[in-house]
Amino acid sequence: MNHQEKLKNIYNLSSSINDISDIPQQYQDYLTTIADNVYNLRGVYTVLVTLLVHKTLFPKQDIRYHQENLQGGFAARSFDIQFITPTLKELGLPFMLAGTGWLTRSLEQPYPYTLDYQGKIRNKKVKSAFLEIVDYVEKYPKCSQNILRILLNKIINLQKRNIIQINKISDPDTLSISNILSALEEHFLKKYGLSGGSKLPVLAIYAVYQSLIHEVKRYENKILKELRSHTASDLPSQSSGDIEILDENNQLFESVEVKHDKPIDIMMLGVAYGKIAKFNPKRYYILSLKDLKSSDLQDIKELIKKIREEHGCQVILNGVIPTLKYYLRLIPLENFMTNYSHLVINDAELKIEHKQKWNELIEKIKSGEENF
Repeated sequence: MNHQEKLKNIYNLSSSINDISDIPQQYQDYLTTIADNVYNLRGVYTVLVTLLVHKTLFPKQDIRYHQENLQGGFAARSFDIQFITPTLKELGLPFMLAGTGWLTRSLEQPYPYTLDYQGKIRNKKVKSAFLEIVDYVEKYPKCSQNILRILLNKIINLQKRNIIQINKISDPDTLSISNILSALEEHFLKKYGLSGGSKLPVLAIYAVYQSLIHEVKRYENKILKELRSHTASDLPSQSSGDIEILDENNQLFESVEVKHDKPIDIMMLGVAYGKIAKFNPKRYYILSLKDLKSSDLQDIKELIKKIREEHGCQVILNGVIPTLKYYLRLIPLENFMTNYSHLVINDAELKIEHKQKWNELIEKIKSGEENF
């Protein structure tokens, strides 16, 4: 049995854990910590799953020694790339879009995962939980499968709790550009006090593109790429931006970078310049909920001109709301609402609060409120 088969087998046993009684509560609490932070620290979760699967298959292997160059170590990253991350994706569980948890700098250090491991995992509680679990499994190898079952069960239940039904708008006549924009702005700008909210404007722009692809001549025969994780960095995911459109030859045609709480400045445009040079899109949008930084305006104009001259790429800077206002004139409003609601429902990185808030706003739209 290889790692893929073993992970699937353990997953199939994880819908219920009522038969597990040999794991101390302290370690179940550590697993809760990992599960609760799975979307913010996918690398830790992916690495832990890899180590646990490997331990079930090779109980004599000290999984703390996760690199071949460590004495008595093994190539954990290779097993993740080949078996674990693809299987997590296939099972509908959180996974690393970058292909492996070992691209995370805090986890790729050439030192064993002992309790004094110095890698700078940014959440100290998660770091402690991760190292304590690995240490426990090394002491009690026979518990590795039950440990993984508990972790997967917590992830499965987290995903179930994160799914709610979004209210539908049965009468399209209640929709107007004005009330949709009011709802979106309130949805974006509410202070949730938890992660995930910065992805909302990305989903709204993506929902627009889902219609533009079919409605606007410019996008005829173009391909809208699947959304990547909003917490994945652009470099390992080989992405030019949050949203990408490909042409008929599968080459990058248009890219969109969406910012939630950062004004557009010269440094942001400089980062885009590097991506444009590498990926060569025809257009590159930078959209933000904040205003353009006025002190950088002249430098921004000069760099936009330079990019156009060097790469033939048209850079467009704008606000998220003005962009949505323009594009909503071009597409059926009910299609946009269906698209956006579907994205909000199914996005695993959003929390229940984000989804409940959208439900509240839909009810306001249905009631005929124009200004929220």
